[in-house]
Amino acid sequence: MTEAIRVHEVGGPEQLRYESIEVPAPGPGEVLVRQTHIGVNYIDVYFRTGLYPAGNLPFTPGLEGAGEIIAAGEGVTTLRPGQRVAYAGGPLGAYAAERVMPADRLVPLPESISNEQAAAVMLKGMTAHVLLQQVHAVRPGDRVLIHAAAGGVGLLLCQWASHLGATVIGTVGSPGKAELAKANGCHHPVLYREEDVLERVRALTGGDGVHVAYDSVGADTLMVSLACLARRGMLVSFGQSSGKPPAIEVGQLAAGGSLFLTRPSLFDYIATANELQTAAAAVFEVIGQGRLTVRIGQRLPLADAATAHQRLESRQSTGSTILTV
Repeated sequence: MTEAIRVHEVGGPEQLRYESIEVPAPGPGEVLVRQTHIGVNYIDVYFRTGLYPAGNLPFTPGLEGAGEIIAAGEGVTTLRPGQRVAYAGGPLGAYAAERVMPADRLVPLPESISNEQAAAVMLKGMTAHVLLQQVHAVRPGDRVLIHAAAGGVGLLLCQWASHLGATVIGTVGSPGKAELAKANGCHHPVLYREEDVLERVRALTGGDGVHVAYDSVGADTLMVSLACLARRGMLVSFGQSSGKPPAIEVGQLAAGGSLFLTRPSLFDYIATANELQTAAAAVFEVIGQGRLTVRIGQRLPLADAATAHQRLESRQSTGSTILTV
């Protein structure tokens, strides 16, 4: 038996129940992991509410964690009991003290990366890597707009984009978040509750707009993001914390200056074991070089997962949120 968070009915944070469950022995190609830290991400909210179908009820949410292998199934040769590992991506089930994972979806942790860091950065860090270097390869001199710049992904995007030589504009909801974003590489924080984002972006860019806009907010920001783009700019919609993004007609892309629109999913960029290992290595490298600092804003015990979700949805959180076991 182990402790886990279970969802018996989709809905609000109150549906996250702390229970005891049976954990099976690892089968062929699988390992049993005793987790120490679990990452909380906005995609967990989508599964909890039913926006993203989780399959059969009840289920254990969560897609990110770190811990130690305690048993390996038949055919597992690349990992061993006692080894520290982390992961980001399916299958669901991270909100648990112990869980079985496919061996090829785990990343061995270098000595320089703690379990806590890994649980806070695997999903968000690989997302930042994919967005900045594969979806749109940011180059020195690029002008970049990042929404939710003080959030978990936002802070990593600001740091990384700044190190790549971009001019970073970020939207935030309060002066405190503006200071945090600025301390993490955002050159121009914009208080979206007090300022006209489009007007401010155009002023900061001499009327030209940004080369790329990274939008994880969705309903409240997508059309503004589109309007902020420079000619041949790219809008990267990768989340919808404020609700489903509005539809965009193809003709709007031409009218805006031959614009590009994409809706990437991290999981399509780490679908193979090699892609996963490569993306994780890129994240660990920039952390090791001191170019990326992992900021953990909230630490809560696994039993308090509902509180973690409440803070995340109310935009009270900054940086990464982790659950401890």
